[in-house]
Amino acid sequence: MKKVIYYKDESEDFAGTNIEQKSLSPDHKYFRGPIWRAVAWCLYYFLAAPVAFVIRKFWYREKVIGKEKLKAYKKGGFFLYGNHTRLMGDVFCPPMICFPKRVYVVANPDAVSIPVLGTFPEMLGCVPLPTTRRGWGNFCGAIAKHAEKGHVIMIYPEAKIWPYYTKIRPYPDSSFRYPAETGQPVFCMTVTHQKGKVFKRPKSITYIDGPFFAEEGLDRKSRQVALYKAVRECMENRAKESTYEYIKYVKIEENPS
Repeated sequence: MKKVIYYKDESEDFAGTNIEQKSLSPDHKYFRGPIWRAVAWCLYYFLAAPVAFVIRKFWYREKVIGKEKLKAYKKGGFFLYGNHTRLMGDVFCPPMICFPKRVYVVANPDAVSIPVLGTFPEMLGCVPLPTTRRGWGNFCGAIAKHAEKGHVIMIYPEAKIWPYYTKIRPYPDSSFRYPAETGQPVFCMTVTHQKGKVFKRPKSITYIDGPFFAEEGLDRKSRQVALYKAVRECMENRAKESTYEYIKYVKIEENPS
């Protein structure tokens, strides 16, 4: 019998991690010293990469279409946007798609609130969102520095995880401010869910599209909106390629007063 999840609005989160979120300092250090970076490099390539390969290959059975589009832009870096439908996959699959280029994933601060693990997620590329208004300047500065260094920056504009959801949920254009300011190319990564031959759990077919560039001569806000519209339209069209609804999401309609 198909699992059914009832929701009131698209801002709900169904990741099921139940992590108690810790407050992030407004002066949080997004970049560390050489020893920290060396340890992080080793963990990324010798521990996380093999784990990611196994998860992508055997758990999600992912096939990527359009990966070659990224090749010409790996040296200078780019922004990559995706739909948020896989708990482990959205962490481990993008690094494999962009390998050997490192991927830095903008994430909910829950990721760095996990007991015992401490800064381990950041060593693997997590860039936590600030928890206070004062922290936004620091965070935006970190994103700008990642862009300047030519890194791949992964953003999930839907913010919340809806496992195996087959459509694109509403999201604001605010996360497109970064490439609108830096002028770097934008790609989108749309995960679709397909019925497998053996397992009940879906397999993934992921589409890479882009690059998208905002029209020159526009102000920053107009470039931001233009990128948002182009990426959203592309992702909505790609999402129609999903053929298997593993989990059914049903909206609870409020009774009119």
